[in-house]
Amino acid sequence: MKRGAGRVVMTREIAKRPTPEEAELGRKRAELAALEATLAQRELDLATLQGELQAFERRYLRIVGLRLAQLDELQARIAEAEAARRPRDPGAEERASRARAQAQESAEAAGQAREPGPEDARFEPSEGLRKLFREVAKQVHPDLATDDAERARRTRLMAEANDAYRAGDEARLQAILSRWEASPEAVKGEGVAAELVRVIRKIAQVEERLRAIDAELARLKATDLYQLKAKVDEAEQQGRDLLADMAAAVDDDIAAARTRLEALTAQRAET
Repeated sequence: MKRGAGRVVMTREIAKRPTPEEAELGRKRAELAALEATLAQRELDLATLQGELQAFERRYLRIVGLRLAQLDELQARIAEAEAARRPRDPGAEERASRARAQAQESAEAAGQAREPGPEDARFEPSEGLRKLFREVAKQVHPDLATDDAERARRTRLMAEANDAYRAGDEARLQAILSRWEASPEAVKGEGVAAELVRVIRKIAQVEERLRAIDAELARLKATDLYQLKAKVDEAEQQGRDLLADMAAAVDDDIAAARTRLEALTAQRAET
C-alpha cells in the first residue's frame, strides 16, 4: 500500500511540473511585469518634465518674454526711423526689415503669456496623481497592444491620460483607468503558445518605447528652455530670483530704447 501510494504521489508531482513553454512563459511574464513598471515610471518622468517645461515657459514669457517683445518693438521702430533718415542706404532698410521680423516673432511668442491662466503656475503633481498616472500607463500603454486597432485605441487613451495628468485632473485619469478596466481589451487571452508569443512581442515593444523615451528626455534636457529652467531653479535654491533679475535688465534696455526713439522722433520733427 505504501509503495503504491508513493507512485501515485510521484505521478501527481510529475503531472504538475510545467512544460518548457509554460516555464518560459512564466519567466517572460516576470520580465514583462518588471519592464511595464519601468515603462510606467519613465512615462511619468517624461510627462512630468513636459509639464514642468510647459509651466516654466509660460512663467518665463509672462515675466521676461513680454518685456523682450516690447524691447524688440522699440528696436524695430528705431531701425525704421533710422532707415527713414537714410532712404538711399540699403543696409539701413535691411536692418529695419530684420528688426521688424524679430519684433513680430517676439510678439507671437509673447502672445502665449496673455492667454488666460494662473499668473505664476508651477507644475507640481501630487503623489496620488503620479501613482494614478503610473497605473494608467502600466495598463493602457500603446506598446502593450497586440494589433493595430488596439494600438490606435490605446494611443488615444494614453494621449488623453497625458493631457489629464498635465492638467492635474485626477478624476479624469481615474475615469480613463475605469473605462479601460471595463473594456474587452483588458481581458487576457488563452493558450500558452499564443500567450508566449504575445508576451515576447510586448517585451520588444516596451523596450523600444523605453529607448524612445530616453531619447526624448535627452532631447528636452538639451534645449535652451530646460537649461534656463535649471539655472532658475538653482538660483532659487540660493535665494535669488533669476527671472526677476532678467526682467530688470530688460527694463533698463527698454528705457534706453525709448530714449533713443524719442531722440530720433525729435530730430525728424525738426527737419
